[in-house]
Amino acid sequence: MARILIVDDSPTQLFAIRRIVEKLGHETLTAEDGASGVELAKQSLPDLILMDVVMPNLNGFQATRTLKREASTKHIPVILVTTKDQDIDRMWGMRQGAKAYITKPFSEAELTEVIQVALTGDAGSIAPEAAAESEPAAPTTSPEQ
Repeated sequence: MARILIVDDSPTQLFAIRRIVEKLGHETLTAEDGASGVELAKQSLPDLILMDVVMPNLNGFQATRTLKREASTKHIPVILVTTKDQDIDRMWGMRQGAKAYITKPFSEAELTEVIQVALTGDAGSIAPEAAAESEPAAPTTSPEQ
């Protein structure tokens, strides 16, 4: 199966997401902040990254943007998994290069579906909430700034 990097600063969330991913038969790697997630992604080149947004050192938006600008990691799909549920946050996350965006709390079925779709490359079946499309009139600064 796939190798999936989970980046989240909450030990509880890391454990819960890891349990779901491993139940699906995938190998997991974990990082506790955006900066270590970027470094681990560069070293291990996972098949998929599940990225929290609100984290120390480098937030998930910044980490996703960094990964998408790096030649060695730009091909890796990133799914933002976060409590930030505003439309502007979804739009900003997708503009940074995320393949999908789901909000916490999520069900096991929701996460499973988004993972499977991201790994198969069939973006057409990601739920609209999970794959918010960016719009041309997006802000030029991060909503966290």
